Amino acid sequence: MITLHHLNNSRSQRILWLLEELELDYQIKSYQRDAKTDLAPPELKKIHPLGKAPILTDGDLTFAESGAILEYLAERYGAEKWVPKTGSPAFYQYRYWLHAAEGSLMPLLVMKLIFNKVKSSPMPFFVKPVARGIADKVGSAYLDPNLKTQFDYIEQHLSQNPWFAGDAISAADVQMSFPLEAAQDRQGFSQQHAHIKRWLERVHARPAYQRALQKGGDYAYA
Repeated sequence: MITLHHLNNSRSQRILWLLEELELDYQIKSYQRDAKTDLAPPELKKIHPLGKAPILTDGDLTFAESGAILEYLAERYGAEKWVPKTGSPAFYQYRYWLHAAEGSLMPLLVMKLIFNKVKSSPMPFFVKPVARGIADKVGSAYLDPNLKTQFDYIEQHLSQNPWFAGDAISAADVQMSFPLEAAQDRQGFSQQHAHIKRWLERVHARPAYQRALQKGGDYAYA
């Protein structure tokens, strides 16, 4: 039996989506973030030493890292549809976006979230101008320009392809859903990135995606 250890408002929502697309039998063990720290609860460390969700078990196998989980599920249970043919142009697009989601886009989004929290966190009054000045400088000089470059590239790609690997949906779309949903929630996309917005609308309209939302519980980014 496949078991997904699922944390609210996390990357594990996209694992639920693929499980529903694959129409697999699975069970969910749900966990809630700590109300003060917003971190995963310590119980997850009993499943995997890193104590982070998602964690997936399938028989004797245990996987952490959402990208690795998606690759495993797609290759083992949905290779004919969810992984393009090896060596094809679509396969190399699939592989690129599967890694770009966490390798290029999410680090920038996480950094932006952290520096925004720095600006709003309680601190001595004489420190506030310095902390906020540093956070604003990092944002304007590094994070915002690099995020714009990322989103412009994604927009250009989606203006020529309905899905990230080309004409057909793949696990790369599932992987890319979380960073683009998070970006939509935190800053939104203007008409300059209309193809990204339309891609998100197509994703959210899929019946399997809607079923995953119902089973996963609260998910702020959809």
